[in-house]
This record gives sequence, C-alpha cells and structure tokens, in this order.
Amino acid sequence: MNEAQARQVLLARLGELALEDRISAEGRQPVTLQQDAVGRLSRMDAMQQQAMAQAQERRRAQERRRIQAALVRMDEGEWGYCLTCGDDIAPKRLAHDPSVAVCVGCASGEG
Repeated sequence: MNEAQARQVLLARLGELALEDRISAEGRQPVTLQQDAVGRLSRMDAMQQQAMAQAQERRRAQERRRIQAALVRMDEGEWGYCLTCGDDIAPKRLAHDPSVAVCVGCASGEG
C-alpha cells in the first residue's frame, strides 16, 4: 500500500467514524427516570447500554486521533517511519493499519 492509497483508506475511515457517531448519538443520551414506564431492571439495562455507547464513542475518538496524526505524518513526509526508533515500519503492518505509528519491535518493547 502506497501513501496515496493509505490516505484514501484513512479518510474513508474518518467518514465511517463520523457516521457511527451520528448513528450512536441516541444511545449516549442520559437515561431518564420514568418510574411508571420503565422498571428498575429496564433502567439498569438502559444505563448499561448508555455506558457501552459512551465507551464506543471514546474508542472512536481515540481512533480518530490516531488517523489524524497519521495524516499529519503524511503531510510532513514522516509516514511509514517509527516514531520511537526512526526505522521503516513494515509494509504489511502499514497495509493492515495505515495509522500505526511504531514498528513491531518498538510496539512489543523490543526496539
């Protein structure tokens, strides 16, 4: 995967993340107390679903930051090089995740 292809993949993923945010917005809303309409267990279930939706939102935000950082590295000519040791990141690793910032050795603590 070359840099142009990686950029397309990253930009497409940003679009997917934005769509996922819009779709899950309702699930992150506060759970209201309606004693007459929702039983205690149903409310607990709704709160659990809200917590899961909020956790997914945090994961999407983290992925969005990784993607944006990768796009900046591309703009600066630093994409494909490990941020820790400066060596090339394996092409297969970049093909799997173009937002990756470190080589396998540094990611595993061996670098």
